[in-house]
Amino acid sequence: MSDGRADTAALKPEDPTLLAYRLWFEHARKCDHCKRMSKASDGCDDGRALWGTYRLACIGRPEPKKESS
Repeated sequence: MSDGRADTAALKPEDPTLLAYRLWFEHARKCDHCKRMSKASDGCDDGRALWGTYRLACIGRPEPKKESS
């Protein structure tokens, strides 16, 4: 017999704030530059961009879309 809660948890999408933080955290763990920094704002370009995405997710704003040129 299957527990219904496990099935719905697997289908539920990850919260945007938690997703953004997880992506930044995974980057910061692996990036040599970001590892040495005490603040996220002092990290590499990619790390700062991921942190900015996380901060926007915290206040409920979507990430700005890049316009194609």
